[in-house]
This record gives sequence, C-alpha cells and structure tokens, in this order.
Amino acid sequence: MEYRTIGPNEHLSAIGLGCMSMSHAYGEPNDPESLATLHTALDLGITFWDTADVYGNGQNEELLSQVLAPNRGKVFIATKFGFTMDATGKMTFTGSPAYVKRAVEASLRRLRIETIDLYYAHRIDPNVPVEEMVGAMAELVTEGKVRYLGLSEASVSSIRKAHAVHPISAVQSEYSLLTREVEQNVLPACKELGIAFIPFSPLARGLMTNTLDIGQLGANDFRKKLPRYQAQHQENNQHLAAGFAELAAQLGCSPAQLALAWVLAQGEHIIPIPGTKKRKNLRDNAGSVGVELSAQHLHQIEELLANYPHTGERYDAASQQLVDKDTGGL
Repeated sequence: MEYRTIGPNEHLSAIGLGCMSMSHAYGEPNDPESLATLHTALDLGITFWDTADVYGNGQNEELLSQVLAPNRGKVFIATKFGFTMDATGKMTFTGSPAYVKRAVEASLRRLRIETIDLYYAHRIDPNVPVEEMVGAMAELVTEGKVRYLGLSEASVSSIRKAHAVHPISAVQSEYSLLTREVEQNVLPACKELGIAFIPFSPLARGLMTNTLDIGQLGANDFRKKLPRYQAQHQENNQHLAAGFAELAAQLGCSPAQLALAWVLAQGEHIIPIPGTKKRKNLRDNAGSVGVELSAQHLHQIEELLANYPHTGERYDAASQQLVDKDTGGL
C-alpha cells in the first residue's frame, strides 16, 4: 500500500474504505462478510475507514467497533454527523452547536473509542453560520474527543469560512470519472489551503466497474432513485462501462483499478474511499495503487467519456438540495 498525508503529518493509505454499503443504501447487509472485509483491510494496510452516524441509524458505527476497538492503533477512523431520518425515511440536516455536542458523544459510544480521528460535518446547514458549527467542532478537539475536522459536500466559500475558524484537514465530496464539478473550484482551493480531498463514490457507485446491471437493482437500493441509474441513461452508461472495461483490459488491470488510478492521478492531496462490503472488491481496489497512467492513457479515457456524454445527474432534486450551493470563489 502507498500512503498520502492528511493534517500536519498523518500518513494514511492512499486508498481508504467507505463503509456505508455494509449497513445502508445498497441492498441487504451481510455482517459476517463485512467484518471479514474489515479484517482484510487491516491485512492490506488500508488504514483509513469512513463511516457516519446516519448509516443504518448508527448500526454501521456499531459494526465497525467490533474490529476497530480491539485494533484501535491500526485504524484512522472518520465519521460524520448531522443527518437524521424520520419514520418516513426523509433526511434532514442539523449543524447546530448543541447537536454537534450530542452527536459526537453518541458516535464515540457506538464506536467504543475515546477519540475520533476525523470528524466531518456531513453537510452545511443553511440555517446555521458555518463559523458557529465549526466553532463547536473545534471545542471537541480541545476536549480530546476529536483529532481533525472535516467538511462534506461543502462549497469553497464555506470551506474558507470554516478554515478561518479552525484548520480543516479534509473535505469530502463525490468525485469520479462521471462526477467532476469539484475540479472547477473545490480541488484547487483544497490544494491551496493544504486540505486533503476525499472522494466518495470514486467508482460512480459501481457503474465504472462494468459489473453493475442497472435493470437488476433491488427495490431498496439507493441508486434506483438517482437519475444516473435509471432507464433513460441505461444504454449510454452500459456502453461507457463496457468501453472502459476494454481499455482497462488493454492496460492489464480491472475497470475498478483503472477508475481509482485515474482519481489518484488527479493530485497527491486526493485520497479516495471506494465503498464495499466484499473482500474480493476490497482486494481489487487496493491493487489500483500499482496502476501507472501515462498522458496517452489519460487522453484515451477522456475520449471515451466524450463518446458517451449522456450519463445523467448524480443526485435527484431532493438530494441535490442538501448540497452546499454557494460556490463562492477561489
């Protein structure tokens, strides 16, 4: 495994592990396989694990604790706060200082640890000044409950305001071959400020692996409500995935490895966290650090993407409303 830096001098595996799918959003959980995957991550040197209190309404944090607590010194654990889900499944976000204090205590209890390595605000609350939210998060650092602070799906304006209150060590957002909006402002701003950028869904929620059959997604699969995974984009995206798989075969790697290698090549401050609950996928993802891409390879990828432009939006309207919209400036 190769390593990259977060914070002043914290070395993390260049490929992290997103743990959401173990308990939330993608079909039925499989706890025995998920626990085996976590142990395999330790064997592979994948030391950066990402969860959130909303994944399975706390169940994901509790699941991770079974491997995290007895191996505390081997894992850099990140979790997120702010989302709550009502009985109908509607999500709301709360970033008030009072809620921050309650949420961290609950996460520490579920994770069975004394300190969270990286604590993210899962979104930006439009009703709470970001300075107030981050001020409350900074108090957690002083209290020893959190080591580093992060933001998720934040605009450049919010990042700068937050960073002025307390150093922001990581910004997380969706970033993949098919989701590249952050290239305009967020990625350059993170590089300028010395903030690690953490792409979630770097495989486009499985689409770029060429193993996803959009028509066979289960009824409770989160992707069914997202435009990119619906019927009107199915033909375009399956042709794109197939062409990408052919290119990967020419390079002697899997499609997942090629997609992750592309993300890694976009900057040394980037640490993707592909999600999986399966050991075989984790091993495949880990192999991406050994894939070297030339300028010609990158050009071929761009040509392929240009041939299949009708990929669809990453979120539906309701989910997009929860993304920080103030793009600000550099």
